[in-house]
Amino acid sequence: MAKKKEEAVVPTFIDSVEALEAKMKAMREAQKVFATYTQEQVDKIFFEAAMAANKMRIPLAKMAVEETGRGLVEDKVIKNHYAAEYTYNAYKHTKTCGVFEEDKAYGIKKIAEPVGLVAAVIPTTNPTSTAIFKTLICLKTRNAIIISPHPAAKKCTIEAAKVVLDAAVKAGAPEGIIGWIDAPSLELTTTVMKDSDLILATGGPGMVKSAYSSGKPAVGVGPGNTPVIIDDTADIKNAVNSIIHSKTFDNGMICASEQSVTVLESVYEEVKKEFAYRGCYFLKPGEELDKVRKTIIIDGKLNNKIPGMSAVKIAEMAGVKVPANTKILIGEVESVDISEEFAHEKLSPVLAMYKAKTFDEALEKAEKLVADGGYGHTSALYIDPSETEKIAKHSAAMKTCRILINTPSSQGGIGDLYNFKLAPSLTLGCGSWGGNSVSENVGVKHLINIKTVAERRENMLWFRTPEKIYFKKGCMPVALDELGTVMHKKKAFIVTDSFLYQNGYVKPIEEKLDQMGIKHTCFYEVAPDPTLQCAQKGVEQMRAFEPDTIIALGGGSAMDAGKIMWVMYEHPEADFADMAMDFMDIRKRVFTFPKMGEKAYFVAIPTSSGTGSEVTPFAIITDATTGVKWPIADYELLPDMAIVDVDNMMTQPKGLTSASGIDVMTHAIESFVSIMATDFTKGLSMKAVKMVFENLPSAYENGAKDPKAREIMGNASCMAGMAFANAFLGLNHSMAHKLGAFHHLPHGIANAVLLTEVMRYNAEEVPTRMGTFSQYQYPHALADYAELGRYAGCKGNTDKEVFENFIAKLEELKEKIGIKKSIKEYGIDEKYFLDTLDEMTEQAFNDQCTGANPRYPLMKEMKEIYLKCYYGK
Repeated sequence: MAKKKEEAVVPTFIDSVEALEAKMKAMREAQKVFATYTQEQVDKIFFEAAMAANKMRIPLAKMAVEETGRGLVEDKVIKNHYAAEYTYNAYKHTKTCGVFEEDKAYGIKKIAEPVGLVAAVIPTTNPTSTAIFKTLICLKTRNAIIISPHPAAKKCTIEAAKVVLDAAVKAGAPEGIIGWIDAPSLELTTTVMKDSDLILATGGPGMVKSAYSSGKPAVGVGPGNTPVIIDDTADIKNAVNSIIHSKTFDNGMICASEQSVTVLESVYEEVKKEFAYRGCYFLKPGEELDKVRKTIIIDGKLNNKIPGMSAVKIAEMAGVKVPANTKILIGEVESVDISEEFAHEKLSPVLAMYKAKTFDEALEKAEKLVADGGYGHTSALYIDPSETEKIAKHSAAMKTCRILINTPSSQGGIGDLYNFKLAPSLTLGCGSWGGNSVSENVGVKHLINIKTVAERRENMLWFRTPEKIYFKKGCMPVALDELGTVMHKKKAFIVTDSFLYQNGYVKPIEEKLDQMGIKHTCFYEVAPDPTLQCAQKGVEQMRAFEPDTIIALGGGSAMDAGKIMWVMYEHPEADFADMAMDFMDIRKRVFTFPKMGEKAYFVAIPTSSGTGSEVTPFAIITDATTGVKWPIADYELLPDMAIVDVDNMMTQPKGLTSASGIDVMTHAIESFVSIMATDFTKGLSMKAVKMVFENLPSAYENGAKDPKAREIMGNASCMAGMAFANAFLGLNHSMAHKLGAFHHLPHGIANAVLLTEVMRYNAEEVPTRMGTFSQYQYPHALADYAELGRYAGCKGNTDKEVFENFIAKLEELKEKIGIKKSIKEYGIDEKYFLDTLDEMTEQAFNDQCTGANPRYPLMKEMKEIYLKCYYGK
């Protein structure tokens, strides 16, 4: 016959480490069961436990005073009542089980879980009320709690815990969910802290320090040395009586109680008179003051016989005779240094009183008093509420976590009595100033672990373009007509380059503006790869002219320069370095781009079929002093109107046609495989790729003789521009930007010599790193390239075959339009290229375009691409 398994015996009296460890083990098992309870079950237990504690508030108060010899029964009744009733009321509707917060749109769900076994160290000053408070918040959060009472208050503390436990178990809580040490000692308290999951530490600095040194998470509190200021605008009667009400409450044992009062000189005598009238005793300077000094503080520390004693009793201990009805002993002192005994925390109805000539002097005294023993705890101010500047000044100066205005600090600090949004608590956190982990009144939220379930969500996407895009051969005059007939513009500033200006490209625009009576001037000093310094020169003229319209005419350089001038004109305070700051997500960038269009309407008119800058939020500018080429990006830079008129593109030379045309192809391909590509952008990218394949060779060979090819290339450029304005680009452009900056290779050519090698790099099915964006789920650049290739007429049985044929078709196109096969063939010195390779690579890696690449590059991989493209391998 099988032997029956013996159940572990749970000790009923905890007075040894062995008994404690067995008890805590049993409590952990009880807590595991409790952790499965529903909110409904927990709330029932919470209610019954609070009710039971409330019913026992008077017997427990009597026990506490009888055992400790401290405080007043009547006030301890209030504390017990408060601990039960206010704690229940504050958290009765709080969800502490399961899902307590959910946002389905964002896929976020927060789940409350208990921390486990909580160790609670209970002070002798508030033994029953603190025990009630801590056991209740542990029940509400499905935690087990084991209490280490102060040896001088163990009977009443244990009785309070037992009242709550019995009611909780009767309501359905597991047996033993609340436990305690029957014979408290340093060894057992240390064991409790070491073996628990979290410590709720309330007590003296030594005990709190031990809790934080235990190696377990601790929610502890620091000492209070609450300084009060009575301003000369205060309601004196209210201030004095509030302080007396607080300072005499349970004989001053609440740690938030006032320890000093600093009074403005102009009302000092009035305040003193009110204190005396209300039963406070001013110690006579000399012997009386010194006797009390030496009684309250001994060897720099609070005399442990003082806390919770009456003013009369303390005077008697000091050998000072005072009236039998004395409420508070007040010592008028000058020093706020720690060497002054009255400057300490006293936890009794003993108060220091200071005089200050000004509010600033009062603040200085209060700051010093906080620094010498009350960092992080509580401070108070009595003042006319309309004195908002003084209140703000006081709040700024006080390094305390509770700043109470016109409020008795004992009752005000513990919360919910004089301000109903300050959480009720008998454990008051002091933040880092007081060496604590929390800076607020401790409550149920500090006793739960929060699981956050975050479902994958894809970013909201967008498709943004200029307000108006006009296209068709000969459309420019008709489109410009809106500036006069619809918008009633008065002054236009034209930005272009010297070639276009000298060869008559600006004249049709000027004639149209003249017809409409719009004044105009022209800045025509934009050079290829425009510089910041050039833009600064242009904006000086712009500010002098004060236009309401800016017209950028030219290739990417003129439009980029025009955009930069536009920003500087509208926002002279804008910092260029800030505007050039890179971002991972344009919607989350650190720098907020200034609002554009409030001074001037921006019109972009391209004269080449390449950059697409007329429809993009980008501007590339070079700082001539550093040589750094910065792509600036923000949708505020989108032109208001784009006019794509092939009449402005007819005379592009072959070199420009080649470079700008292959730039269009690169825009279309990179935006198609970008991690931010969408169905909206991919359609434009695909069509642009096909249009370039079919029309660029003829546009290159025949120029103006094939106006249709020219027009389609202009449209392809604009379409690819809209695609990459929303999907962004990638590594090809990052590397081309720096190749151009370091070695002055035209941008389109720089793109072309890198294009197919970057494509091979991106098409790797098992890349070292993948680009990061929520909608990009796994590497699929190869499939994307193959889709583009098929649309462009490339055949193959597999994606890989189609891709290789697509690469071959691109190489064939490059050959037809005169693109050389390597960087070296463009005359770039080998030694200089190798000398600059590391710096060029790092700058390319840091380029804004890199982040949208489907394969996130390592710098050593980028160097390999540069080297392969340099040598044509």
